[in-house]
Amino acid sequence: MATITRLPFDGELADFVTSQPAVPERTVGERNQYRTIWISDIHLGTRGCNAGMLIDFLDHVDSETMYLVGDIIDGWKMRRKFYWPEAHNDIVWRLLKRAKRGTRMIYIPGNHDEMFRQFTGLHFGGVEIVRRAIHETADGRRLLVLHGDEFDAITLSHKWLAHLGDVAYEGMMTLNRWVNAWRRTFNMPYWSLSKHAKAKVKNAVEFISNFEEIVAKAAGARGVDGVIAGHIHTADYRRIDGIDYYNDGDWVEGCTALVEHFDGRMEILHWADEMAKRDADPAVPADRAAA
Repeated sequence: MATITRLPFDGELADFVTSQPAVPERTVGERNQYRTIWISDIHLGTRGCNAGMLIDFLDHVDSETMYLVGDIIDGWKMRRKFYWPEAHNDIVWRLLKRAKRGTRMIYIPGNHDEMFRQFTGLHFGGVEIVRRAIHETADGRRLLVLHGDEFDAITLSHKWLAHLGDVAYEGMMTLNRWVNAWRRTFNMPYWSLSKHAKAKVKNAVEFISNFEEIVAKAAGARGVDGVIAGHIHTADYRRIDGIDYYNDGDWVEGCTALVEHFDGRMEILHWADEMAKRDADPAVPADRAAA
């Protein structure tokens, strides 16, 4: 049996998991059950992280396996200015709690949390850290799972430009928060300004399309049936030259997750839409604290 190497602060994480979050864990009836869940690009440590919506998601779904597909913590932003509200602790608590309850948790660090790549092959708090993974679906397909920054020419060759773009993106996220604060005053649902802008701007659309095709080609060269990535904050599914390309999106603007049903069927969940449907259904009972 292989030896599992654990990090020296595992004991501290165990103590953290036994503590109580600021926002109590809650559920509405039965949680939605999936075989596998993929989430990425949470960007904990930034004001752009949509912590409230992610907490709601984690309190309403469960799975046998969960993949954290990079950029979970934003080390770039935290090096410039420390920001860590209680809600971000609550997200970490919920993720570690899943591992303690028996969910297999696999963490693939991205470029914003690349500091964790040095721990590849180790476990902490029940979370496996790997550089990439091969996931086999219930219907027998082999899917390569990776963050995707290794296929982004700007991230690889011009890191200063990537940081500059990150600053501009932060400005867009600030505007996005103002827009949605205004919408909430009129009981309007969440709407992503930056997602709308990317869909309209030709260069952004072209970059996303090129990224998807490059990643799918690389997956095909590795002999797998498909690939799952994050990085570009655009949830999508495309069939590209015989390869199934999936992107699980993000929890900054789109607030999406990729899930696998128990028959192998894949689905992208747009959580703002799921919340809106739940709120519009009078048959759904009010939240109650989880036992």
